[in-house]
Amino acid sequence: MEIQSAFNSGLQGFQKATDDATQAAVNIAAQTSGSRDEGSITQTEISQSTVSKEQKIPDLNQSIVDLKVAEYQAKSSVEVIKTADEVLGTLLDVTA
Repeated sequence: MEIQSAFNSGLQGFQKATDDATQAAVNIAAQTSGSRDEGSITQTEISQSTVSKEQKIPDLNQSIVDLKVAEYQAKSSVEVIKTADEVLGTLLDVTA
């Protein structure tokens, strides 16, 4: 077993989780800041803006779920890094 690969796997997982969390946060921000006063626009404009929002902006619920998934992915990646560190410490104790 190569210890470096365990560290790399944990690090890559953590970086992926960070990227996913950032993307989910951007999607949430786009969804929540995309609202405007609909009282002054016509029904056609509402329909067109709703269709264009659905095509461009992901669902708010899905973005929140994606953010939570990224959180768990980051936590599990940290556990992989901790375990690799412990294994390395154990190997050093055995060989010393």
